[in-house]
Amino acid sequence: MTAPEHLTISGPEDILGYIPHSLGYWPSDSLVAMTMQGKRLGATLRVDLPEGGGRRGREAFARTVAEYLLADKEADGTLLAFFTHDGLSQDGGQDAGRRGTAAPTFRPLLADLECALGLAGMPVRDAWCVGEEYWRNVYCTDNSCCPLPGRPVAEIRDSRLNAEMVYLGSSVGAPPGAPSPRKADTPAPDDAAVMAAERDWARALAGKRTLRAQFDAVLAVWAAALEALRPEASSPEPAPGRAVALDSGPAAAGPGGRLEPEIAGFLRASLRVPAWRDAVLVMAAAGRDAAATGAEAFGIFSADDGLAVSCPSPREAGLTPGGLPSPVADGGAAPSAPGAAQLSGTGKSAGRYEQVATTGSPGDVGAPDGAPDALPGYGEVLLGLSPPVPDWDTLRRLERLMQDLSSCGGGEAQAAALTAAGWIEWCRGRGSFAHASLTRAMEAAPGYRLAELLSEVVRRGTICGWAGRREAAWQKFGSDAA
Repeated sequence: MTAPEHLTISGPEDILGYIPHSLGYWPSDSLVAMTMQGKRLGATLRVDLPEGGGRRGREAFARTVAEYLLADKEADGTLLAFFTHDGLSQDGGQDAGRRGTAAPTFRPLLADLECALGLAGMPVRDAWCVGEEYWRNVYCTDNSCCPLPGRPVAEIRDSRLNAEMVYLGSSVGAPPGAPSPRKADTPAPDDAAVMAAERDWARALAGKRTLRAQFDAVLAVWAAALEALRPEASSPEPAPGRAVALDSGPAAAGPGGRLEPEIAGFLRASLRVPAWRDAVLVMAAAGRDAAATGAEAFGIFSADDGLAVSCPSPREAGLTPGGLPSPVADGGAAPSAPGAAQLSGTGKSAGRYEQVATTGSPGDVGAPDGAPDALPGYGEVLLGLSPPVPDWDTLRRLERLMQDLSSCGGGEAQAAALTAAGWIEWCRGRGSFAHASLTRAMEAAPGYRLAELLSEVVRRGTICGWAGRREAAWQKFGSDAA
């Protein structure tokens, strides 16, 4: 997403209109808190509104919100927006969610938030309630400014800033977990052929999980597939500010812009090996050297048993010839040395969350021990502690590739692809999207361990190390808003 150097906000409609673009969807039953740095917007945080819990629950919720926002070291104020369908009517009527007016039962939560944020040095500067049809300022009692039942939500959707973001290519999509059917003009993949190829490759790869040569070949195929998804590999050139979809025609794709069944089957089969799956994630974020060095540190490699490497040939895969070692088919020579196709380097207290454009200062997350250029370990990468800034462009392409692979069939490979996509969303600070993807992964393969572990991390509200630092965090927009 490419945004102007400075987005000018002239009124509350612009602030509220910015929120869905920042999150990627229109929130509901949510608190959205935005930090302020003088007159500039900083971090954006969305959390589920608490369900009951009494005074202690409200206070715990408020403290958790303040703790999240403390990642913005430069914040000196907070804006709050309550998106809800009920409980906002002053008279407590059934039309509460449609009216968008402040309720007496709503005031205690606001008071607790004011207290927690004030003690954290980020006092609440303003707050709004947004219902289904109306919105209003929480503090305003002037009917000439904020008439009952409120101002139309259409004012938010038609705001100047909202129109500017749409013009720049931003869109507000479906909420996390909502079905995402394929585009009507996108042909369905040949799922049967992909699944058949996956079974064949799984048999071919059996017994080769500890071979260093096979490990290198697997990463080479993934690196080539990711390289083929670069915008410059597609034609025509996309419009500024718009991402290149997988069906845009990468070099590794067949008719209709989809991956060839042979290469898709190989990639899915490789995801069924946990060590290779983790190496792919580390390679995308920190580079191929980090993936190889980390695998060696885990001691996953055994002595070469003379087994032939199993891997698609460049011609069969439809990949860029330079992206794969050669020859690579069964019975051929071992792959070249590492470096080919080298890549550059919710708990109920606050519910599921999104944290966007975080503004922590350098040094919030410690670097690994050793020299500054030391390669990070798997744990440091998977927790977002290192490298200092991940390769967000490659992670974006990996997410698109994982989404495509997850749509080809079920089972362990689908669970692995969905888990990888969920991890990338967690790295971005988008907890609800991560939760939705990880839930689907556990449905695809009940008991899938990595999905369970990451789901617990998300449930606890743990924020990825990269998302907690401004200089490392994923930026949907290329600049700040003010």
